[in-house]
Amino acid sequence: DSLWPYVGEMFTRDEVDLPYAPADLRPIWDATINAVLNTATLVRPDSEFFHKGGKTGTHTEDLGHLLAQMQFLQRAYPDASW
Repeated sequence: DSLWPYVGEMFTRDEVDLPYAPADLRPIWDATINAVLNTATLVRPDSEFFHKGGKTGTHTEDLGHLLAQMQFLQRAYPDASW
């Protein structure tokens, strides 16, 4: 449920997707997800709302917190390798 609002952006078009039509994949994706959710006895969220802007670099402040956490090790141990 918490990730569902981000699904719609997968099917929006941006400069990278210009040669393709991501929206054409939506019916196939919907059928697959509906079958999986049905098998798992889960209910598909009924919200049509979706976040947009991530593909164009418009993000919420949550991304800043996530990036800070991801960069902690590199900044704390700059010479580390793994």
